[in-house]
Amino acid sequence: MSTTIPILLFAGLADRIGSASLAFSVPALPITAGELKHKLSDAYPDAAQQIAVSFVAINQEYALEDQLIQSGDEVALIPPVSGGDGAGEQRCRSAQSPDGTCLITSEKLSVEETVAKVHDANHGATLSFIGTTREMTGEQRTVTLEYDAYIPMALKELQQICRDISNQWPGTLCAISHRIGTVDIGETSVVIAVSSPHRNDCYEASRYAIEQLKRTVPIWKKEIWDDGSEWKGPQTGPWDPTARL
Repeated sequence: MSTTIPILLFAGLADRIGSASLAFSVPALPITAGELKHKLSDAYPDAAQQIAVSFVAINQEYALEDQLIQSGDEVALIPPVSGGDGAGEQRCRSAQSPDGTCLITSEKLSVEETVAKVHDANHGATLSFIGTTREMTGEQRTVTLEYDAYIPMALKELQQICRDISNQWPGTLCAISHRIGTVDIGETSVVIAVSSPHRNDCYEASRYAIEQLKRTVPIWKKEIWDDGSEWKGPQTGPWDPTARL
């Protein structure tokens, strides 16, 4: 007897298949993540190329190809991410990590509020990285960006980045705020605040945070131009969010 797996879809993959979720029938459970991708590719051949480069997430964590999907698991198919790719919704959405250091919101971001989260009287260095929407990329004019996120998993990944920083640069604090929905030209899409007793650690940790965010956090960005739009994924090399920097 077959069984049904609810699957969440995002960004260009959701557009290609025509839905943000599926009730997908498989012969039986458990099934491996790799087997699920093969069956999805057979069922949706037009999306097979995107499915092949996507990762299955099980219970909001990236899964290897041989990891088993059990009954009751939350399953999502995560297409390549690069600091964002997706059609954002216009309704107000906001969520933060339990400790308050990581925020995902459809509202405008506050640099000051993010920096305040890492303030420490014993830290001599504080940096803020602010990512904004640029108008021109070469000769291509961007009209606006649209961001979407798998919010609970994205918050977990942002928290992991903060923990990684604390482990690699002891005493260093990090807070990250990311916007979803429409982000117009000149507006802020991400704020990363880092503080540390010493400036070298601060610089290195800030760079690590943005690079790791682009690799692992399930937030998607759609560039909208005067004459079309495009989902933006990794710009170099194959995408593997399970490999930490």
